[in-house]
Amino acid sequence: MVSLSEKTVSIKKILCPVDFSACSDEALKYAAYLALMDSAKLYLMHVIDVRMYGHETPISFEMPRPDAETIERMKKELKASISSQKIYEKINLETIVTVGIPATEIIKAAKEKQVDMIVMGTHGRTGIAHVVVGSVAENVVRRASCPVLTVRHP
Repeated sequence: MVSLSEKTVSIKKILCPVDFSACSDEALKYAAYLALMDSAKLYLMHVIDVRMYGHETPISFEMPRPDAETIERMKKELKASISSQKIYEKINLETIVTVGIPATEIIKAAKEKQVDMIVMGTHGRTGIAHVVVGSVAENVVRRASCPVLTVRHP
């Protein structure tokens, strides 16, 4: 029998996808806390939704896809957005910015980085909004090979 005093779970790598919403800000607080507790590496990830590009709009304007330079600049901006908060100075932090379908890219990054946990916000949409927008968090929970902590904004 395992004693509760024994540490049976080791979290050394945490992935925290952010979409710059209040929900993902709340999830980041939990991810940072968990990273500090176990001295874990925190991967802060943003996915540029590919579905926003390559489709003509009513005025026949197509948005250009971000290039490597733009993605690198976004990584720096992502890190800078949290660098003013002292708590993040104590965390081994890496930023990831990708272009793709959010749930798919999150699952892919979790496997590539071999994370022990994903911590992400959920908007808690229901009804028609859920049907139309879908749920990135729900897809990640269903497909992830590691535990997923979902955080709702209070």
